[in-house]
Amino acid sequence: MRSLLPATMPLVLVTAVHLFLTGMSCAQDNYEIQVYGSDTVKPSTTMVELHSNFTVDGSKALPGSPYTADGTYPTNHAEHETVEITQGINNWAEVGFYIFTSINSGEGWQWVGDHIRPRVRAPDSWHLPVGLSISNEIGYQRARYSPDTWTWEIRPIIDKQVGRWYLAFNPTLDRSWHGPSVHQGVTFSPNVKVGYDFTKKVNAGIEYYASYGDLASFDALHDQEQQLFVATDLDVSPKWEINFGVGIGATASTDHLIVKGIIGRRFSWSRKKLSQ
Repeated sequence: MRSLLPATMPLVLVTAVHLFLTGMSCAQDNYEIQVYGSDTVKPSTTMVELHSNFTVDGSKALPGSPYTADGTYPTNHAEHETVEITQGINNWAEVGFYIFTSINSGEGWQWVGDHIRPRVRAPDSWHLPVGLSISNEIGYQRARYSPDTWTWEIRPIIDKQVGRWYLAFNPTLDRSWHGPSVHQGVTFSPNVKVGYDFTKKVNAGIEYYASYGDLASFDALHDQEQQLFVATDLDVSPKWEINFGVGIGATASTDHLIVKGIIGRRFSWSRKKLSQ
């Protein structure tokens, strides 16, 4: 199967991009705040992650209403809990599944929606100077939490380790299939991570998340979404993934203060592991 990848992968990607462009508009929102690395989960391995994000200062409800101007619940003091389950398929592919939930004052704990995310990466045999992969994330979120209920995201992922420095760039493209942003077309939502290995177990740096608007004509700065996080990754074990950070919004359309945390655990189902 590995030998088919170089021949079939370009055709699959071109077809997906064509459908995407002729068919989103959403930022990463405050459910899964993460800059992706290029590696995929190994075969016979399942990664289970919990994304916990609390908006200290976010959007407010209109006077006399439980909703904001776009008809959604306010994010101010909302706790978002997302379960992400990723299964490794082979040496170059994985499939992820998300369960989004939100805890809002007066509304309790609510299910928000689900997404599915297949991803493939360039095999080691290509000997590229950088890590390279691409994910497609499609799914549904309830209208009270996102005006655009059905969305599709194409996320190219480029990363590189340079000495103690780790660099990652996700030039993400979004499109809405159902909601007020359908006519906006494809939007550009870049994510960037710059981290430094202070020790063998601690990497810290900055993460940048944005949504600039329509590719053909970016929104005015006031209407763009831009967030900057100071974040830390802990490499305590190959089985665990730990990330936490504090982010501020740089524009009026962005939630102003968010605290986030990610904790993940890898489970191996190989016969060798099970027999031990």
